[in-house]
Amino acid sequence: MTIERFGEYRGTPVLRTVLRSETISLALLSYGGVVQSWEVNGPRGPMQATLGFDTFAPYPEWSRSFGIIAGRLANRVHEGRLRLDGETYQLDRNEGRNHLHGGSEGLGRQLWSLESDGRTARLALTSPDGAMGYPGTVHFTVDVTVDGPTVTFDMTGVPDRPTPIALAQHSYYALGGPVADHVLHIAAHEMTVTDAANIPTGEIMPVAGTEFDFMTPRAIGEMELDDNFCLAERAPAATLEGRDMTLVLSTDRPGLQVYNAFDMPEIPVPGLGGALYGPLSAIALEAQDWPDAVNHEHFPGVIATPEFPYRQTTSITIIAR
Repeated sequence: MTIERFGEYRGTPVLRTVLRSETISLALLSYGGVVQSWEVNGPRGPMQATLGFDTFAPYPEWSRSFGIIAGRLANRVHEGRLRLDGETYQLDRNEGRNHLHGGSEGLGRQLWSLESDGRTARLALTSPDGAMGYPGTVHFTVDVTVDGPTVTFDMTGVPDRPTPIALAQHSYYALGGPVADHVLHIAAHEMTVTDAANIPTGEIMPVAGTEFDFMTPRAIGEMELDDNFCLAERAPAATLEGRDMTLVLSTDRPGLQVYNAFDMPEIPVPGLGGALYGPLSAIALEAQDWPDAVNHEHFPGVIATPEFPYRQTTSITIIAR
């Protein structure tokens, strides 16, 4: 069966599909466009590469954006406020005074339609004018394709008027062994500087000579990472090596948010296969536009229009080591 019922959310069925190739098995949910499971074939059998839950029930309460499609604006917006064509819009504030990942009812908490043929799936959602404070109605589609060890996320947003759009696929990766020992490479000479609330100040800082320099691959260690790197190369943009698996990420976006879950609380329910999640359990690699770009004119623009809709293509390859 290509699509099955996985649970129920607010009285509506949550659907699940599994996309398979010779080397991987990827499960997607209609809730939030979530990547629920990502299994990689290894010499001793399937290995789980991402965080998630075996059943739907924990997702609304306990997920830390595990595997979601984040948006309409992924990452943070200062005080949830943006100006567009002379008007000020107040977005939902769901992280203190700021807006995060599209708000408390963002795309990652919506039910999408889901079609699948076992190799490719299409998620679709129409977000109405005023949702979470955003102007304009937007029709979103996310095509997910499995080809060998590679998963490609082709995301579009077609608005009926100018509006900001910046999506991110938000899986957390644990590739075997402690995350502190994972070796990370990021093709970025610069990063955006943030304040104490993780809001960009507008400054763009060279990473050379700092602890944020991953141009030469090195172990992450236990540093605190929740930062946007300004990509110099996008194919590949990043590589991540754990004890059991290697990940390569390519994207057409200008930024990569890297979060190593240093402050993720202990999740009181078991994750996939009974795993326990807490601080430093995994690392999120979020291909994206730069955070708070709507409030910094010198950042790459994020305004989509009917004539120039939003599109992102990000490909992630995970193989056994």
